[in-house]
Amino acid sequence: MAIVATCLVSLLVCCGLAWWQWDRFTSANGTFQNLGYVLQWPLFGLFPAFMFWRIRQLRLKAEADGTAGEPPKPAPVAEVPAPRPRPDVKVTDEDAELAAYNRYLRELNARDQQAAE
Repeated sequence: MAIVATCLVSLLVCCGLAWWQWDRFTSANGTFQNLGYVLQWPLFGLFPAFMFWRIRQLRLKAEADGTAGEPPKPAPVAEVPAPRPRPDVKVTDEDAELAAYNRYLRELNARDQQAAE
């Protein structure tokens, strides 16, 4: 009952806002943006009623299927194979600058480990 009352209040408030926008549109400084709001506010007011109707239809369908009260089944997850190393590419540390940077990072990590102990 509270949901129905909320839907009605929402519709009344949004229709009132549409009327207000219509007054703004017909005034001397009204724009077509106000006319767009005139058309938009009633849709906002009808949305809670539509959601109530949609949830009710889904609940009735679930009861008819006999799946009411059951938790939804998880979607199947496709297994992603691990990437295979390419045989033609060798991973080496030939770059002297990169090797020096990696040594520096290892030293920093070792210092952090000693400081944590």
